[in-house]
Amino acid sequence: MNITIINGPNLNLLGVREPGIYGSEGFESYLKRLRSQYPEVDIEYFQSNHEGEIIDRLHETGFGKTDGIVLNAGAYTHTSLAIADAIAAINTPVIEVHISNVHAREEIRHRSMISNVCRGVIAGFGLDSYRLAIEALTQIIHL
Repeated sequence: MNITIINGPNLNLLGVREPGIYGSEGFESYLKRLRSQYPEVDIEYFQSNHEGEIIDRLHETGFGKTDGIVLNAGAYTHTSLAIADAIAAINTPVIEVHISNVHAREEIRHRSMISNVCRGVIAGFGLDSYRLAIEALTQIIHL
């Protein structure tokens, strides 16, 4: 089984960016632990601060190259109809993920442009949100 994690803008700064909201662990160290928890899953990782690169990666992976996608689109979640259109266009199931509980934050973060085209949404469990998304995808993929 192959799952691709796509992280959007500013998520390259995990571990140093607003640790009170996002925690103090960098994503690379978390990814190492995640891969050890799921040795049977090939977990690919991609991060970009650029909307077009995220769309390109969705197109590249969303037609059978990967079995499932975990997407934390960052702030693009709330603004990008283009990413929503890319998700709607592909065949691979996508789980929307957020580290923080976006509904407990600023009102602008309460609305997601991508939720309605994703298979599900997981938010507010810190970095563990990614593990929960992988768990969900392993169940979906085996249906």
